[in-house]
Amino acid sequence: ERLQAAIKGEQSDRAPVALWRHFPVDDQHPERLAEAVVAFQERYDFDFVKVTPASSFCLKGWGIEDEWQGATEGTRAYTNRVIKDPQDWGRLPVLDSNAGSLADQLHCLSLIRERLGPDIPIIQTIFNPLSQAKNLAGEAVLLEHLRRDPDQVALGLKTILESTLSFIHAMEQIELDGIFFATQHASYRFFDDQGYKRFGDPYDIPILEAASGWWLNVLHLHGEAIMFDVANRYPVQVVNWHDLETSPDLRIGADAFNGAVCGGIRRETIALGSPGEIEDEAQQAMAKMDGKSLILSTGCVVPIVAPDGNLRAVRSAIKHT
Repeated sequence: ERLQAAIKGEQSDRAPVALWRHFPVDDQHPERLAEAVVAFQERYDFDFVKVTPASSFCLKGWGIEDEWQGATEGTRAYTNRVIKDPQDWGRLPVLDSNAGSLADQLHCLSLIRERLGPDIPIIQTIFNPLSQAKNLAGEAVLLEHLRRDPDQVALGLKTILESTLSFIHAMEQIELDGIFFATQHASYRFFDDQGYKRFGDPYDIPILEAASGWWLNVLHLHGEAIMFDVANRYPVQVVNWHDLETSPDLRIGADAFNGAVCGGIRRETIALGSPGEIEDEAQQAMAKMDGKSLILSTGCVVPIVAPDGNLRAVRSAIKHT
């Protein structure tokens, strides 16, 4: 009810709050990842659960390799890319969602739903096709191929789209509430508006349309110089971005978007600040939004080095409203 009120711009008893993180090493096994996600939720009692597998979960069927090297965000390092030449994009097969790491993630989601019961909203991370393409090739190679042979990249994006749609349809068998749709290139650092409408929109929107039966679809606009207008073109209920590190401001974003905004706290504050500093940021965000249209969170994953007391401070802040 709190989340639905925020999406509608209505007043509720308090702002909903949610944080999420990676679970390195555990994220290589569906049972262990499920256990870690459930334990995190049982410890902090957030208003929804975002399931955050390793970004390679949707790529391993194509032969990608990665390993845990100790990144503070909890992300794995890619050790073998599968796209080297532009022609490699056209060689990608459509993946079977009932096999390999995709099937493992479906099993993980089923376990989480079984453990948490029907009343806690659960959303699954879905990386958009450009983000998946970046991980298949590496950032520099992807950008080179987009300039050198964009039609070949488009072939790969089409295959990635078809594989992702298959996974979305497979998730319909699980009682989920939405997806966390992560984009990493809806930014003027990579594209102009026309470029993103060519290589982003045609591959992103069909995925979000396929997810339209769910009520809690969150768009994540990663990085700086973001194209916030994308949020108004995409059929989502919530938009999340690094609001304290790049424009627009949280209030300005809320005024421009028909739904809830998700943010208000810096990841650096969660990791390195004090509980008092975290509560101050949370209180400022809630005051700025006048208690409406806000889901209190960070702009991206919580670093795995964040102290327990700092995570608890986010929960404490909402009790003071």
